[in-house]
Amino acid sequence: MKHKTFFWFFLPTGLAMLLFIALPIVSVVIQSVYAPHEAVIIEVENCGPFGCTTETTIDQEATAAVRAAEPLGRFVGLDIYFDRGHLAVAEIKEAWSSTDSLGDFWDVLFNLPFYRALAFTLTYTFVCTPLLIGLGLTIALAVNSLHRHLKGLAIFFSLLPMIVTPLIGSLILFWMIDSRGILGNFISYLADDPDLSLKASTPLMWVSLIVYGIWSSAPFAFVVFYAGLQTLPKDQIEAAQIDGASRWEQVRYVVIPHLMPLVTFVALIQIMDNFKVLEPIIGFQASAHATSLSWIIVNDLGGETRQLSAAATTSVLTILGVAILLSPVLVRTWRDFKAGGH
Repeated sequence: MKHKTFFWFFLPTGLAMLLFIALPIVSVVIQSVYAPHEAVIIEVENCGPFGCTTETTIDQEATAAVRAAEPLGRFVGLDIYFDRGHLAVAEIKEAWSSTDSLGDFWDVLFNLPFYRALAFTLTYTFVCTPLLIGLGLTIALAVNSLHRHLKGLAIFFSLLPMIVTPLIGSLILFWMIDSRGILGNFISYLADDPDLSLKASTPLMWVSLIVYGIWSSAPFAFVVFYAGLQTLPKDQIEAAQIDGASRWEQVRYVVIPHLMPLVTFVALIQIMDNFKVLEPIIGFQASAHATSLSWIIVNDLGGETRQLSAAATTSVLTILGVAILLSPVLVRTWRDFKAGGH
């Protein structure tokens, strides 16, 4: 393709990426190094027959004038990144010097809001991503081996979790794990503990959120892998069967190598999606047991006092986290691309 042709072909996509991705990211980065102006406080002394009293009030006109002169706020640099609501550098240094054991230090660390959210976000990402890839591949292999008259029905039921709105799906599972729900009653029966509540236990709530994440995202992996199986060279499978390869050996040495580019693609998409986990936490009303970086952003933006700078800072840290997690996969993809080119 000629350079001029490629330029005009890519121009609409490039402009859209610049307008809806690059510029908002730049805006968020700028907002993260500015903090709102403090209100201008004035003290008025009122004297009467019984003495003088001092009243403190906010000078609305002066405050509005300052904010109008500097709409971005006051420049604070990286102070918001290092405060207690984010990286908490001072608190970590104090905990490191004052705690006697590593366990006590970890307890202090995970009591900080950012690190508590980061712990769940990473756990959710690293557990959900490989398991949903494995489950999606298993379902794709199972459906692909069915009789052609049964494939349509199997595909329909396999796609149901993707069809259901994430928030509705999380609410359904939330009701099911309630102590009066079918899953909650069944687990209480198995544990022989009538007082067992999944909603009151942090580990069980984490497990519930992860199970929902796998259930809701596996259909995407299934669709990608099932499409990839339709391009599988039949001569390679037939050759493996002639050589006496078992079903598992055919999958391991023929199917999986053929689908590896798709595995990489699904991993990239799901790492980005899982790192931004939000809907299950809201649907499960699990913020007392599990929070994520996205939940912190929404929480900062909500309420009467919107903390835009704090939300922007968490957004930047989230973007950096996604970039760090994706870098090994992107590096490997680039190396495979270069090797294929040679």
